[in-house]
Amino acid sequence: MGKRDGPPPGPDPLCEPFPGWAPVVLARCLPAAVIIGGIVFDVLTPPKYSSAPFFVSAPLVAASLLSLSATLLAAVAALAAIVTLSLARQAPEVGESVTEVVTVVTVGALAVGINRVVCRGNRRLASVRSVAEAAQRAVLPTPPARIGGLRVAARYVAAQADARIGGDLYAVQDTPYGVRVIVGDVRGKGLGAVEAVAILIGAFREAAEQERTLEGLAARLERALQREGARRANVDQAEGFTTAVLAEVPPGAGALRIVNRGHPPPLLLHSDGTVGDTHPRAPALPLGMGDLGVWPDRVEQWEFPVGSTLLLFTDGVTEARDATGTFYDPRPRLRGKQFRSPDALLDSLTADVARHAGGRTDDDMALLAIRRIDGRLRTAPITHKRPQVTGRTVRLQSPQVHND
Repeated sequence: MGKRDGPPPGPDPLCEPFPGWAPVVLARCLPAAVIIGGIVFDVLTPPKYSSAPFFVSAPLVAASLLSLSATLLAAVAALAAIVTLSLARQAPEVGESVTEVVTVVTVGALAVGINRVVCRGNRRLASVRSVAEAAQRAVLPTPPARIGGLRVAARYVAAQADARIGGDLYAVQDTPYGVRVIVGDVRGKGLGAVEAVAILIGAFREAAEQERTLEGLAARLERALQREGARRANVDQAEGFTTAVLAEVPPGAGALRIVNRGHPPPLLLHSDGTVGDTHPRAPALPLGMGDLGVWPDRVEQWEFPVGSTLLLFTDGVTEARDATGTFYDPRPRLRGKQFRSPDALLDSLTADVARHAGGRTDDDMALLAIRRIDGRLRTAPITHKRPQVTGRTVRLQSPQVHND
């Protein structure tokens, strides 16, 4: 999530919804172009052809695209043009000219009213966007750029430009047992998904400090979803689930521990440009699907030397498709490349996904990059202990599940 510094200075910017300078210039010039077109049409055609439609449309165009002052200016310019042309005709038809003038005046007045309605709607939309951004920052605060011997970068890219909040999540926590991370994707959209995100993030931050193992942490998150699903009607217990990856970088040796609950496996980018994956040996159901089967979570471990980067992402990355329907595969795209920082990696990856998908993605993307820059990690002090959660017996295994 990027920071926003507020609307740029200028007259009523909320009534100019087009990003970028080129569309704004086009919108500002369009009413004038319509009026000029009407004048040219009136001069080049016989008197029996009326140019009134040009002058009527100019204030309407300005009403939907520009500010109130620009709408008024377009209405006055259109009225002045049609009056001047009526007076300049050699044999003016008085009745027809009066009708054209009255039509332009009436439509100009309506355009002013339409502009007020449009501007009011834009202000309300801007207010909703600001509330959504505040909620997003509260639920998914930007992690620190450095935690112990790790450098961290995070991105949240919405599938729609106006959507600032969704069901993808990430969190980084410095704990007595090492730096712990979660990246996940809640099934569904809207406020229900956001509420599930808030539940998971809150449960993760508490359990990450208390649970000695990743298995215990995963079990706590499972129970939190089941508990809140039974208590709240809008947290769907029967059909809701969350794919997630839990990772831990313990202090001491360069190791990485991962529990994968049906989520796209993270990638390990090494300093020599090689890219390794972290496919789990045994698939597991996502969080929130414990009613379908229970099993012991299995922690898998990989080497995580200094200079390596762990890249975690949601399926908005791997499900981005180009014009031929080919899905985006980050592994070959990143192989052989070196990035000066985790931020540079995420900037390059999000731009490459956008190019691959032609600027159109169907799902949000949450990305987290963690680089080890120090051989020894400093961890938070242990302030409390909890009993370790025991594993459960296997009933069911399921292949990796992707969210819609």
